[in-house]
Amino acid sequence: MNTQKSENTPGTAAGPWSPFRHRAFAFLWIATVVSNIGTWMHDVGAGWLMTELSPSPFVVALVQAATTLPVFLFAIFAGALADLMNRRKLLLAVNLVMAGLAAALSSLVYLQLVTPSILIAFTFMMGTCAALMAPAWQAIVPSLVDKSRLAPAIALNSMGINVSRAIGPALAGFLIVSVGLVAPFALNAISFVGILVVLFFWKPAKPEQIMPREKVFGAMRAGLGYVFNSPPVIATLVRAVAFFVFASAYWAILPLIAREVLSGGPQLYGILLASVGAGAVIGAVVLPRIKARLGADKTVMAGTIGTASVLVAFALIQQPVVAVIASFIAGASWIAVLSSFNVSAQTALPDWVRARGLSVFLTLFFGAMSGGSILWGWVADQFSIETTLLCAAAGAIVLMFATMRFALNQGADLDLAPSMHWPEPIIGEDVEHDRGPVMIRISYRIADTDRETFGDLMKAMRKARQRHGAYHWNLYQDSRQADLFTEVWSEGSWIEHLRHHKRVTGTDRVLQEQANKLHQGEDKPLVEHLIAAR
Repeated sequence: MNTQKSENTPGTAAGPWSPFRHRAFAFLWIATVVSNIGTWMHDVGAGWLMTELSPSPFVVALVQAATTLPVFLFAIFAGALADLMNRRKLLLAVNLVMAGLAAALSSLVYLQLVTPSILIAFTFMMGTCAALMAPAWQAIVPSLVDKSRLAPAIALNSMGINVSRAIGPALAGFLIVSVGLVAPFALNAISFVGILVVLFFWKPAKPEQIMPREKVFGAMRAGLGYVFNSPPVIATLVRAVAFFVFASAYWAILPLIAREVLSGGPQLYGILLASVGAGAVIGAVVLPRIKARLGADKTVMAGTIGTASVLVAFALIQQPVVAVIASFIAGASWIAVLSSFNVSAQTALPDWVRARGLSVFLTLFFGAMSGGSILWGWVADQFSIETTLLCAAAGAIVLMFATMRFALNQGADLDLAPSMHWPEPIIGEDVEHDRGPVMIRISYRIADTDRETFGDLMKAMRKARQRHGAYHWNLYQDSRQADLFTEVWSEGSWIEHLRHHKRVTGTDRVLQEQANKLHQGEDKPLVEHLIAAR
């Protein structure tokens, strides 16, 4: 399977199913759905097994926390790995480990040797593997489809998760009753075969390696520097945390809602999760029309209100039929919100830092889910499940209004492709790559009437430099020549500055051109590179 984009048809509308025209995307999507069906069967089996081993709401919620906490802990490290390593090899290796863990856990369940501690430990280890894979999975999507099909490809990926959610839980509930509790764990181990085969035969195009590979911790620092100096990414992160902390409530205690509030068994629990998945599938199909009409921000608002309504329904109307309908609405609301956040994050990140940027999104997403799970499990222990759900619903609405000023999709119109507009720096002698720090100075002559405009441009320029590793940025005015301004910043080493040359974007170029137009000199602003003396 080759990921070359020769399969694209120019002028073809990017409909909701158009990414399937890319063969690599289609094969990986199918294999991932099969694998995720196994994962959802494992989750249902683990959640239900824990209600038998320990019925405490706090302990049951720990299963959900053990699934999501590793992503919070390891996603940023995983994002750096995904940007530095061969993503196909990384995905193959981690999926092999997960298959082994799933097989071992199914054996322990069969032998009835599982304790709450063992179940939480295995769940945590499998969650750690998922954390190591997640940024790589997210980052390969833009390489599988053309840019016009990125949004529907992301929506299809989310829909695939929810197709598996619609099938896996219902199948797990049926198997637990008809075969035994070991069945979902055993089938989860088998479900990894398909994804391993597809990854083995997938042959993605190899990116051109022009410069020495970054070191992991340096790459992590560069990724964090980009994210926290990117207003579009920060806005997405704020909105995501405000939603997921409260939406985690029904995920964390859904097994207890089925067992204690609704007096049901594993089949009802599976049906509730299947209904969530079905709602998400239908939501993904109609989502493009909804977003075209409402836009990303109002779509997230609608999804948040839908989620809060579901939490209230679970708390106040304790009827299985109502719970199934509410679960369907929960799934549709979830996909509307999650897909909107994902697209907003993807479009705000250039290719070189995509996995690292998405890893920060995943870190906060799963951190909010883990913290929320623990919080809501504790609240349910102290008070009641119904009180917990009502508190989460109220919090979701309050935070929705409090964070509305952080607009989504701010990066959609940015040109984040490398512009290559910086000329190669002129050097008098060879400079070792690790030599540094490096100070860069750019001198401008600005007329008095243009100083306010220039100051505004420099504020944006500061963020642009810092996204690419600049520190100690400052703008100075000459004490003798009031029209002379010097922009100064430092970077860690010569190789880091050379990477900045390769990564500077089209949007950065526009900023630089606007600043250059205000320069009053006959020549372009003077650029100087100063390297720490040895």
